[in-house]
Amino acid sequence: MIRRFRSFLAASAVALLVVTGFVSSSGVPARADSWAPISGTGSTWSQNALDQWRRNVGENYGMTVNYSGVGSSAGRRDFINGTVDFAISEIPFQSRPEDGSQPETPRSGYAYMPIVAGGTAFMYNLKIGGKRVTNLRLSGAVVTKIFAGAITKWNDPAIQADNPGLAMPDRAIVPVVRSDGSGSSAQFTLWMSKQHGDIWTRGMTSQFPTPANGKAQNGSLGVAGYVSQDYGEGAITYVEYSYAVKSGFPVAKVLNAAGYYIEPTAPSVAVALMQAQINTDANSPDYLTQILDGVYNNGDKRTYPLSSYSYLIVPTQVAGIFTAEKGRTLGGFAEYVLCEGQQSATALGYSPLPMNLVMAGSEQLKRIPGANANGIDINTCNNPTFKPGDSPSSNQLAVSAPQPAECDKVGPDQCTSGTAGSAGTDTAVTGSGAGGSSAEAAAAGGAGAAASAGGGAAATGGAAAGAADTGGAASTSDAVFDANGNLVSGSAGGAASVVAASTPYTLADDGWKAPQWLMLAGAVLLLGAIVVPPLTSRRLRSGSRRS
Repeated sequence: MIRRFRSFLAASAVALLVVTGFVSSSGVPARADSWAPISGTGSTWSQNALDQWRRNVGENYGMTVNYSGVGSSAGRRDFINGTVDFAISEIPFQSRPEDGSQPETPRSGYAYMPIVAGGTAFMYNLKIGGKRVTNLRLSGAVVTKIFAGAITKWNDPAIQADNPGLAMPDRAIVPVVRSDGSGSSAQFTLWMSKQHGDIWTRGMTSQFPTPANGKAQNGSLGVAGYVSQDYGEGAITYVEYSYAVKSGFPVAKVLNAAGYYIEPTAPSVAVALMQAQINTDANSPDYLTQILDGVYNNGDKRTYPLSSYSYLIVPTQVAGIFTAEKGRTLGGFAEYVLCEGQQSATALGYSPLPMNLVMAGSEQLKRIPGANANGIDINTCNNPTFKPGDSPSSNQLAVSAPQPAECDKVGPDQCTSGTAGSAGTDTAVTGSGAGGSSAEAAAAGGAGAAASAGGGAAATGGAAAGAADTGGAASTSDAVFDANGNLVSGSAGGAASVVAASTPYTLADDGWKAPQWLMLAGAVLLLGAIVVPPLTSRRLRSGSRRS
């Protein structure tokens, strides 16, 4: 009787622990030592999202995912040299590198996996009458001329024409560009060469030439850090939207093909990418890479034209330092990123991946040695862009994307509401044009303030939180620059150690839920299986002696 009772308790405990994931179906405890540590390098464009995700899997699943944001070009080189387990890049391997070096040819099998979408934004530091401008608007031609060195003053007539509500100041423009090879530079220069090839004649390049009136800084944190300093007044840079949100600074609204100036919020990026073309040839080495011409010219007025996504480059063969044990970790991490991780994308300043890219990514992770051969169950994938039964071409975020306000349309009006890290901070009308109310812009989604502030800017408290959070990937408080904007000490995002973890955001702890209570119940039952039978046995023996 006692033996049967003990067996029942033990079986119940194990069943509960299997359900909660504390013990795997094969009986292997899901402890930290069951996941081989993995390391990667590459993109700083994606780093804010990646750092949060690797923190989450470390805390919740005991995975160790090390990452260093050294730039996309360096990440691809590290992958080729076999010194990392994975890399992240905004562009694929280059068969004809613009610097004349040898073609980028990995020594073993690889695959591209989409991980997160976003907008390349134009973060700036500009004041009128001592007050920060938060509602700047720029057309594509003007942006190109600024970074090509053809427009050098903020009161240039072309900039003034974009901003009828502002009396643009007579101040020099300082374009801040990446000094390292980066996917951000490649994506930006590709857009300029495609859309304004008469102005930008250098074609796509990962190595951005420093304009005569500009500054060059290392990494996304470096360029964002320069712009956000007091001496950065007058500066503008291209950087992932997430960095502006975190730093508490605004970004320019960019004119799209429909004639509206749009901010790169999660919905506007989702709408834009509905027109992205994807290489669907599974036998091609560029399978799942993006063709963005349709995005640049998307006629939907909600579109942000400089939208794209980033790639996780994964091994498809065991080679060098990469093993099947590491592949199991990489596959598990990729599953988390494609599903649960996308829940935090909007709050982090990105746009979550839609179902078609998640499904394509699932096929790629199956190719990783040691990873889950079944891929992702799309019906249980907790991704905010789709629900069970949706078509692979649908995107819930794009369907619900708000229309822009009329004051964001080309014309005499200009919305006064702030963007990105300055959401909620209006700019007074100082020019000849009429303004638009913040309420109108927020309700219509023209400035994107509501979508952004709910997760990014409001959650971080704007500039104050950005300055206080010394652990944040986009925080600049640990970086010290000289009067010329050169890094003197601290981290600028490019030289961080592979083992250094950056944690720009902490997701809220919602307290104990069903899995935690089930784990507690399982532990109690297991303890009962060990403790109760001996006590019962002694009591029975004692009763037997008395009788």
